[in-house]
Amino acid sequence: MSEISAPESESIDVAIVGGGLSGLVTAVRASMAGLRAIVFEKGAEERYLCASRLTGGVFHVCMMDIRTDPQKLAAIISEETGGFCSPELADLVACNALRAVTWLTRAGVRFIRGPYPHLSFMLTPPNVVRVGAAWRGRGGDSALCVLEAQLIKCGGQIRRGHRAKGLLSSPLGDCVGLEVESAQGFSQVRSSAVVLADGGFQSSVPALSRYVTPAPEKVFQRNARRSFGDALDMAEVFAPAIAGMDSFYGHVLSRLALHNEKLWPYPWLDDIVAMGIIVDGHGRRFCDEGLGGVAVANRIARLTDPLSATVICDAKMWAANARSLVIPANPYLQLLGGVVHQANDLTSLAQMADLPKDCLVRSVEAYNRSIASGSGLSLSPSRTSVGRTSASPIAHGPFYAIPACAGITYTMGGPVIDSHARMVSRAGHPIGGLYIVGAASGGIEGGPRPGYVGGLVKAAVTGLAAAEHIVATRFSLRTMPQGISSAGQP
Repeated sequence: MSEISAPESESIDVAIVGGGLSGLVTAVRASMAGLRAIVFEKGAEERYLCASRLTGGVFHVCMMDIRTDPQKLAAIISEETGGFCSPELADLVACNALRAVTWLTRAGVRFIRGPYPHLSFMLTPPNVVRVGAAWRGRGGDSALCVLEAQLIKCGGQIRRGHRAKGLLSSPLGDCVGLEVESAQGFSQVRSSAVVLADGGFQSSVPALSRYVTPAPEKVFQRNARRSFGDALDMAEVFAPAIAGMDSFYGHVLSRLALHNEKLWPYPWLDDIVAMGIIVDGHGRRFCDEGLGGVAVANRIARLTDPLSATVICDAKMWAANARSLVIPANPYLQLLGGVVHQANDLTSLAQMADLPKDCLVRSVEAYNRSIASGSGLSLSPSRTSVGRTSASPIAHGPFYAIPACAGITYTMGGPVIDSHARMVSRAGHPIGGLYIVGAASGGIEGGPRPGYVGGLVKAAVTGLAAAEHIVATRFSLRTMPQGISSAGQP
C-alpha cells in the first residue's frame, strides 16, 4: 500500500479491477449515474478469457428460482451455508437477485427460460447444453459484450492489458487509488472508489495449498486459469477480515479432464455421485454423496491424494444419468475419451479400477444394507438424500467405476464485505473507498457443507451494491437512497 505523496498521473471517480460480470455491472451502473468509471483488465485480448465467459449462464439462488419470496430465499441461503452467511448478506442477495437480473435485462443482456424453476433466467445461448469449453458467442460472452458497449456509451472505458499491482491509501487509512502495470510501465490512478472484481484465487498454487487442498496440482482448473488472488493480496495491507477460504464452487469430473480438453467443463459426474457412492484409493467411502457435486468436489480436494477418488454405480444409475439435463456422462464421457470401467461383479470391477477388491466389496455391501434398511444416517460417513435424488442400493449389474477428480471453478472465500460490498477490516469496520465484488469477496458462500449460493447472482448483486453505494456517497445521498433494495432503481 502506498500513500499519496506526489501528483497522480490520472484522477477518476471509480477504478474497477477486473472485467468480468461483477466488474462490468459496477462500471456500467456507476457510469449511468454520470461517474467516470474505468475497468482495468489484465487480459490483453479483445475477448479476454474470464470466468464470466465460461459460465453456464444460470442465475439462481441456492438452485432456487430467483423469483421466490426474498424471506424464503434468505432462509435457504442460511440453511445451505449452515449459518455461515450473515443475515445481512443473505438479505442482500435474496432481496436483490431478481432486481439485478431486471437491471441486466434493461441494459440489453438477453435471457431465456429453462425447463426447471431454478432455470428461469439463463443467459442465451446457454452454456450448460454444449460439450467442451467453447464459449465464443454464447451467453456469458454475449453478456460481457453488451455491458462493455453500454459502458462505452455512458463514457466509461475498459483498459485491456492493465494489471493492478497495489492500492493507494490516504493518511486517514482510506483507499484512494491504484498502482497499475501495463506495457507502457507503471502508473498511479487516483479515484474516489476502488472496486476489486478480479475473481477468486483458484489459480494460485500457494493460496490453494494454504487454504483448500494438500495437492493443488491434482485439482483440475475448471476455470479461465487467470485468477491468482490479486484482490486478496492487495487487500491484505488493509488488514481485512477473511472468511470461507477453504471452500470452492466446482464439480466432480473425469480424472482424464487433466489431459483431455473435451472433458471440461462438461460432462460432470455430479448426478452419478448423488445416486451412487465415491471411494478413495483404499476402496472406502470418504464423504456424504447426498450433499451433491459441489460438496463432494471439496471433499475430494481435501484427500491426501485428490486423484485417488473413484465413482461407483450400477446399471440403473448409469441408465438414469442419460436423462440428465446437463451434458450427461452417459454416453458422452466415453465418446469424448473418458474412462468408464464396466464389470458384471464388484470383484472384477475393483481389479479393473485398481482398487482393493475386498475393501470395495465391503464398502458397497455396508452401504447397501444401510440404504435398504433406511439407516443411511448411521453410516460413517453418513448418507443423506438431498433434492431430487434419493439414495438406493448399488445392486443391479453391470457395475461401473469412473476415475474422478475435483474440478475447481472459483473459490468462495475472500475479504468479508458488508451489504454495500465495502471491505470489512479485522477490526469490524468498512474501509473507506474500497469495495470487493463477485468471487473476490467473502462471507456469502461457504461454510461446513460448503454452501453454494450462485456465482452469477453474487456477481451481479454485489456489483450493483458497490456501484449504488459509490454513487450515493459521491453525490452526498441526494440522488438515491443509500444501499440497494428490491424497490431501488434499476
